[in-house]
Amino acid sequence: MTINDLKGAIVAIVTPFNEDGSIDFESFDKLIDFHLENGTDGLVVCGTTGEAATMTKEEDASVIGRAVERVNGRIPVIAGTGSNNTNDAINYTRKAKELGVDAALVVGPYYNKPTKKGMYLHFSSVAKAVDIPIILYNVPSRTGSAIPVDVALQLGKDYENIVAIKEASGSLAIAASLIAQRPEGFKVFSGDDFLSSAMNFLGADGCISVIANVIPAEFREMMHASLDVDAAKTRELFYKYRNLMNLLFIESNPIPVKTALAEMGMIKEAFRSPMCPMEDGNKEKLVAELRSLGLV
Repeated sequence: MTINDLKGAIVAIVTPFNEDGSIDFESFDKLIDFHLENGTDGLVVCGTTGEAATMTKEEDASVIGRAVERVNGRIPVIAGTGSNNTNDAINYTRKAKELGVDAALVVGPYYNKPTKKGMYLHFSSVAKAVDIPIILYNVPSRTGSAIPVDVALQLGKDYENIVAIKEASGSLAIAASLIAQRPEGFKVFSGDDFLSSAMNFLGADGCISVIANVIPAEFREMMHASLDVDAAKTRELFYKYRNLMNLLFIESNPIPVKTALAEMGMIKEAFRSPMCPMEDGNKEKLVAELRSLGLV
């Protein structure tokens, strides 16, 4: 499957750490195998959920390379390569291409708050510098500024290798505007598990997901049911996992999802500062829900 064909459930995979803070590659391999066995449609590494903001460029490269090697072409591998420094975003994207990824996920520049013109020039510079499919990533709650709809659409029209957007503003109105006006072949992926089915009903192409870390087969089933406009199956799965979706964001991502995976025995409960273990009361709620679903 190529990026042009990609639809459905794309996991924003966590980066497992050891207690000493080093990357736990053994657990990372097992997580990738878990997704391959459960039908996940695509894999994003070194994104928000992967705690890339706390990793060095050498660590980024080692995780990306390991994922490409382990997946071995069976599903698309997408690497987070964004930065608030345009030259760094170009260099990270070049390195990801060299490592063999299928596409790059490039977040809107955080902290800087660029103008519309600056936002356009940032992404166009990356697209011109690196001949690789690029997925824009709009997540204003993290970055402090949004990629405006008209800028995203113009970038999709002007650059053949800007092929999609991960839309994580939390607004169905913005998602609908992107879907209604997108150029031919331009994909819209939800960046919000809770809104993903609704976005698919409106014409989106799937979700780059957090909950897929925990329930890959079930989330894939929900994504494809909603893509097929199977309302009954979508509702059944959505309401079954609705509370878990909410609890996975009861604290900053990826704290709850890594806690859930640790409770499931898949990784160690280890974070990079400033991420830290969950508050006891929130953890109790999450574990209770995992138990009620038979996941622990």
